[in-house]
Amino acid sequence: MKKYLQSTKIIDFYHRDIQILAKELSYKKKNDEAIAKVCFEFVRDKIRHSGDCQDDITTITASDVLKQQTGWCYAKSHLLTAILRANNIPSGLAYQRLSCSEYKEDTYCLHGLNWVYLKDYGWYRIDPRGNKDGINAQFVPPVEQLAFIPQENEYDIECNFTDPLPEVLYALYHNDCYEKMVNNFPDLEWIR
Repeated sequence: MKKYLQSTKIIDFYHRDIQILAKELSYKKKNDEAIAKVCFEFVRDKIRHSGDCQDDITTITASDVLKQQTGWCYAKSHLLTAILRANNIPSGLAYQRLSCSEYKEDTYCLHGLNWVYLKDYGWYRIDPRGNKDGINAQFVPPVEQLAFIPQENEYDIECNFTDPLPEVLYALYHNDCYEKMVNNFPDLEWIR
């Protein structure tokens, strides 16, 4: 579990603002499930999804997502991982390969979400992407209620990553605005 509690360059939970937020969110919460739920809901509901808002900013590190209050699904998952780890709750990164036709026809890309370890349930996936018409991600363990259920030619990547995939970081570092990201989403067609 130790590797799912570490601070990294991207999951920078030792940043002062993340530490303050983590303490605020966990204040008077009785257990890991209550803390994880409030952290999830904060990122899902308070941090804008860059694609939905067409924000011309691309955030990468957890602290930058918090500062800018926006992020693509990947960046939002970085922030949620950081807040959970700051509260000593093991967390990892999960991915799905999905159609991105909402943004660009006949395109597939990775979608970022989270793993969280809950004492009563074990590893459980949650998706802080942000809800909108047709998307209703919730925190209802042990049932997973994610933003997306893979359809034809889509699938879950069954790994629990401690750090973002290199392809995701490459896309975030090299596509600094909405239009560039939509035309260069990260993808891993070969992983299953």
